[in-house]
Amino acid sequence: MFNKIHADGQAHAKRNPCIRLTDLEAGYPGRPVLHQVTLDITALTMTALVGPNGSGKSTLLGVLAGVIPATSGQVWRSEGRPPAFVPQRTAVGDSLPLTVRGTVEMGRWGQRGLWHGQSRQDRAVVDSAMDRTAVGDLATRQLGELSGGQRQRVLIAQGLAQQSGLLLLDEPTTGLDPASRERIATLLAGLVADGTTVVQATHDLEAARAADTCLLLAEGRLVGRGAPGDVLTDDVLARAWRPA
Repeated sequence: MFNKIHADGQAHAKRNPCIRLTDLEAGYPGRPVLHQVTLDITALTMTALVGPNGSGKSTLLGVLAGVIPATSGQVWRSEGRPPAFVPQRTAVGDSLPLTVRGTVEMGRWGQRGLWHGQSRQDRAVVDSAMDRTAVGDLATRQLGELSGGQRQRVLIAQGLAQQSGLLLLDEPTTGLDPASRERIATLLAGLVADGTTVVQATHDLEAARAADTCLLLAEGRLVGRGAPGDVLTDDVLARAWRPA
């Protein structure tokens, strides 16, 4: 009976948005980026943000994360903890003296503050996140010593340590070897199956085709939205990537 209730609850949640943007305009001082973007992010699904460089993917992730405000339009979020944002692994410097465990522990700062010691619950959450991403055996290694795939899993573990229901990722598989890309894809699919909503900005069309929904951006506008098979057609992609 519990499994049926759980499944029914997930099915109901999948019909509801966790974030809704309506006529959104956003960008930076003197540089508007997103124009009249209207979309829903459906709970308990995988959404892929696809588009050329400069199309607005990172800005849209920033809006979803709540760190870039809308200049006009509306942003609605369901109740719950703030989204967890996982940056590109290249955004974390190799020279920083961070261990793997220390990096994951940073995901708890929002819950306990920077200057408070870890509680038993914090340690349990960190352990669980590291186990889920299979980086527990790397706990004492320096972040700069890791391979690209290992580092990406550590950053995902940091996101999981925030215990948010919405995980936002910026290019999680770019530059990785095929085996690492497949491992990340399997990890993210498992998180969705277990009740996390995942949104990833990606240039990896294989990853995008495995998503539930694709959002295609071009020049700051939403030019495609729907199932990957409908959005990622040769014709639509050619129009999105056409020279300015």
